[in-house]
Amino acid sequence: MKFLLRFRNPFPRRGWKRWALEAGLVVSVLVGLSLWQNQGLPDGAAPPLHGLRNDGVTVDLAGKVPNGTQSAGAGGTAMRATTPGLVVFWSVWCPVCKAEEGNIESVAESWPVYSVAMQSGDAIAVSQHLRERGIKLPALIDASGAQAMAWNVRGVPTHFVVDADGKVRFRVVGYATTWGLKARLWWAEAFPA
Repeated sequence: MKFLLRFRNPFPRRGWKRWALEAGLVVSVLVGLSLWQNQGLPDGAAPPLHGLRNDGVTVDLAGKVPNGTQSAGAGGTAMRATTPGLVVFWSVWCPVCKAEEGNIESVAESWPVYSVAMQSGDAIAVSQHLRERGIKLPALIDASGAQAMAWNVRGVPTHFVVDADGKVRFRVVGYATTWGLKARLWWAEAFPA
């Protein structure tokens, strides 16, 4: 028993100052990583996005959609001039993209989503992948990566929130949560630039 009483904890309790310093360091690293990942991505006017989806529908998101007109969005949803939308670049070979599929589909229930299958094959290959994964959200086919190059996308998944004026308001590289994306879309709608 005397041995237990003399045992000294090799890991003494840390004070709140040390904890706050470590938490601040972690936050700083995460913010720095996010800034590094977002460098070179479009800011301001969204680049053109056009082509065919795997379901044969033509997508043409070229900046601002004039009032009273509609542009084909995902899943038959039209993007109106008063509604921001999400542009998401992904690939069939990307494990992170597979992990967030449900998040993107959930966002598509409330907001226009432009899904872009980057370097994932032709419409048949992308359609087969979507069918196998049980995804109902159609995807713009970017087999050559030309659309991704226009948006300066270097990795997948990459997400852009584009407001009703055709301006990129938010950029997220890597895994994105449903609520994080919905909050950004809500912000873009509630607080126009």
